[in-house]
Amino acid sequence: MTTTPTGTTPGATPGTPPGAPAEPMAHREVLEALSGLLLGLFVAMLSSTVVSNALPRIVADLGGSESGYTWVVVATLLTTTASTPIWGKLADLFSKKVLVQLALVIFVVGSILAGLAPSMGFLIGARAVQGVGVGAMTALVQVVIATIVSPRERGRYSGYLGAVFALATVSGPLIGGLIVDTPWLGWRWCFYVGIPFAALAFVVLQKTLHLLVVRRDVSIDFWGAGLITGGVSVLLIWVSLAGHEFDWLSLTTAWMVGLGVVLLAAAVHTESRVREPIIPLRLFRDRTTSLSVFASVMVGLAMFGSTVFLSQYFQIARGMSPTRAGLMSLALVGGLLVSSIATGRIISASGLWKRYLVGGTSMMVVGLLLLGTIDAHTSLWVVGAFMAVLGLGMGATMQNLVLAVQNNAAQSDIGAASSLVAFFRTMGGSIGVSVLGAILGHRVSDSVLTGLARLGVPATSEGASRAIPDMAALPAPVRAVFEDAFGAATGHIFLVAAPFALLALVAVLFIREVPLRTTIERQDELEELPREPATA
Repeated sequence: MTTTPTGTTPGATPGTPPGAPAEPMAHREVLEALSGLLLGLFVAMLSSTVVSNALPRIVADLGGSESGYTWVVVATLLTTTASTPIWGKLADLFSKKVLVQLALVIFVVGSILAGLAPSMGFLIGARAVQGVGVGAMTALVQVVIATIVSPRERGRYSGYLGAVFALATVSGPLIGGLIVDTPWLGWRWCFYVGIPFAALAFVVLQKTLHLLVVRRDVSIDFWGAGLITGGVSVLLIWVSLAGHEFDWLSLTTAWMVGLGVVLLAAAVHTESRVREPIIPLRLFRDRTTSLSVFASVMVGLAMFGSTVFLSQYFQIARGMSPTRAGLMSLALVGGLLVSSIATGRIISASGLWKRYLVGGTSMMVVGLLLLGTIDAHTSLWVVGAFMAVLGLGMGATMQNLVLAVQNNAAQSDIGAASSLVAFFRTMGGSIGVSVLGAILGHRVSDSVLTGLARLGVPATSEGASRAIPDMAALPAPVRAVFEDAFGAATGHIFLVAAPFALLALVAVLFIREVPLRTTIERQDELEELPREPATA
């Protein structure tokens, strides 16, 4: 199927002729254009964090099970991951502004449906719709920034992305806890609270994001999109359920992994033959792109797979309320924010980035190893300091992996290239959460059974030792057993995550540094642009 969609030429004024090189935007113009994008990104990030404290109440009200609890989270993560590369490619083919606004509409629809959910199944479906919008914002914000700002200047704006991430991470659990504890609001407002912000972002984008519209004929790769989505979805569903609903080594694992691999193999075959593939395989011919993608998978495994359990550590092993546990994340988020802003500005000033990427991944390894030493009795100041080290490494790593890929990519591939890094990082995180969660569960179960036996308290079943208890209702000696078990197990999963961060560091060391270009287009693209005739 061939259509004639709209694309964008960055930083251009209405009088700029098609094919002319993009004119750089002034700092004030960039900030105006980013205002609506960052607001939309904040809404997308908030949708994940605001429900964290409300999930127990939601599951209880809707009569859900532990499996339903998991799927409320997994549904969003699944559609976010699967849709990210598709949105990135669409950004290379259609109007980026319209796509961002469409993403906000999809997110609002999903939020309304989630707020009205009468059952767990309905809520899970609504969260999947929300995830499509979140995946779009994850991909498109990076793409639009790459469209209006040259790689050399892009670093100075990465701090704004870090600030949005920090604000959503810290404020989400606090807002969610307040909503749930307010009788005249209730948990349904955890889904409604983002709607006014999304509507405001839509209006602000309409007024501030101005990109010149050009037209070109393209072919939409429906088969590739379907095969990629199907393959990724099957594998993520397997990773999410294995170890809980069925054994890792089982007949169910065999057919799910086999189906996922077959679908992805068919996707690779399709992508190598179509004119406009969702994921252009030629991008992997570039060493920087290939190594950055590999590093992103490892970073996702190590970072998301381990840090997601910190809130549980503070609530169970340290006896904190959900609100206090959320405030403890300030150390991690603060390190991330400081590092992303500082390294971004230094990189913009010098044009060199590899040393900061190497330093960031090195600090991630150190931070994970330090956190591998914690238990239920480690000083909170020490835990906070270790989290800050990890945050500093994360801030210098995440945005700069995207920047390295964008610097080598042609402007016509900027959407696919940008979303590629985010896609594999999210996939790595999804795998990490499931695998490390299974390891955590086994360690806790073994420690609890041993501890209870030492006290002479028989566990009713192995499943009971794996359940998350109501700590306030436990006798002090039994509570201490669970606290020690969760504390030691949390430290252990950080040690398990550290080798993945080390692999990311090795990949980064082999990346060849190319100084950041000062133009939005690559040099070969500029040479192909039509030249105006010389005038006397």
